[in-house]
Amino acid sequence: MGVRVMVVDEHRLLAEALASALKLRGHRVLAAAAPAAGAAELVISRAPEVCLLGTATPAEPGVFEPIVRIKRERPQIAVVVLGPVPSPRGIAAAFAAGASGYVRHDERIEGVERALAKARAGEVAIAPQLLQGAFAELLNPAAQPDDEGSRLLRLLTPREVEVLVRVAEGEDTRLIAAGMAIAPSTARTHVQRVLMKLGVGSRLEAAALAARTGLLDRAGLPPSGGARP
Repeated sequence: MGVRVMVVDEHRLLAEALASALKLRGHRVLAAAAPAAGAAELVISRAPEVCLLGTATPAEPGVFEPIVRIKRERPQIAVVVLGPVPSPRGIAAAFAAGASGYVRHDERIEGVERALAKARAGEVAIAPQLLQGAFAELLNPAAQPDDEGSRLLRLLTPREVEVLVRVAEGEDTRLIAAGMAIAPSTARTHVQRVLMKLGVGSRLEAAALAARTGLLDRAGLPPSGGARP
């Protein structure tokens, strides 16, 4: 029995090619669209059994926000991520957002079909080797050097260090913008760059990482009170 599926990928050609292949194999493909601000709304309105959500950057902050919204408003929709060979962080982020599976972009169509069937049945849909790799790194993490805080600090500009201080203080985008006399859009960009450089997916993770590594102490800035011009 075919799966009622929706394909969403930033590369429209890939989305349409996969949709065509699935149609030829007896599946009901509702739509193929590039992800954008309205991607989650489109999936929610069409209510497929499974959504194949493509991404080229599984570890990028916020990339799985559409999954969070889909699962919040339509928990019965299973979401399977289509992406490159992921890092354990990328896999963890996908499942933390509510994904039911992860399939590599270079998977054969038979593998995609198996993932669809498993996701529709409420099972985890991920290749064993990807799962084994994630578990291996989680169980045997690379040793963190003593100067981890210094290494991370070198990744940030002085402006970004100030942003991190304010994030650690719990300031939202509006307060960061007001405190630094910059536009909210600029503040938001600074925050996203800090998250990307630190390799974390949220402000809370950034604050926790800064505290754990002593990054702010190494910068000569207090964890509260923040840096000021």
